[in-house]
Amino acid sequence: MIASFFLQPVAMILLTGALVAAAGALVGTFLVLQRNSMLSDAISHSIVFGIVVVWLLTHAQSGPVQILGAALTGVLTVFLTELVAGTRRVKRDAAIGLVFPALFAAGVLLLNLYARDVHIDTHTVLLGEIGFVWLDTMMLGSLELPQAVVWMSVVTLANLIYVLMFYKELKLATFDPQLAAALGFAPTALFYVLLALTSTTAVAAFDAVGAVLFIAFVIVPPATAYLLTDRLSLMLVYSVLIGVASSLSGYPVAVMFDVSVGGTMAAMTGVFFLLAFLLGPRHGLLGREWQRRRGE
Repeated sequence: MIASFFLQPVAMILLTGALVAAAGALVGTFLVLQRNSMLSDAISHSIVFGIVVVWLLTHAQSGPVQILGAALTGVLTVFLTELVAGTRRVKRDAAIGLVFPALFAAGVLLLNLYARDVHIDTHTVLLGEIGFVWLDTMMLGSLELPQAVVWMSVVTLANLIYVLMFYKELKLATFDPQLAAALGFAPTALFYVLLALTSTTAVAAFDAVGAVLFIAFVIVPPATAYLLTDRLSLMLVYSVLIGVASSLSGYPVAVMFDVSVGGTMAAMTGVFFLLAFLLGPRHGLLGREWQRRRGE
């Protein structure tokens, strides 16, 4: 029964989408609260450089080596951003805009010069194709599993363990980094680990939903949850549920209109955000109007 489940294309597409959404929401919640959500955009583009460099050194197109290389590239992106911003010549957002296009351009250049005939291309990295994840499988014991499901399961579990283990430290570092530093919680180290996990999630997801679509799962569900609650614990839960619901509802809509599955899943995150923006009980436009009228 278990083996037959992993051989069903639709089940694997939905499972992959749900795992990407959950993994992205776990790290994205803290990025949104720290006002660093656009770093996910920078990281998702700059990992192209890490992927190509790892392939040039090891000829590995997937697996833990690629994930590690991309994670280090994400950390490098943030380090270079902080380095440029530290000169006080440009603001931090401008520094992001300088660093990640440079790394992305270097990755594309190396890709076209040295890896043109290899199954690594900018279309795959940026857009992916979740509809085909069930075709690329690997043996895990006696089970034949899609590689995307295996690696996304590992990454999602790693993100969850990190959030649960350092929940109090992350909470304090997010809302009061000065106090966190004074208490010895090392907010900078926590931040870099969070970004390393974001990079790892991005490269694990690029075969499925692509780096660009991955951004939607990192940013939009947490932003939606932010409109629904002021509690961090609930925001994490709501973010994951909204991301998973977007994935599960996006597939039938994509099939109905014969459009991109991954793109439709990402679009559904926007639908949920719009609903929260309009109908949210505390911050929604219509919700606030209703409360105002009740108070009159």
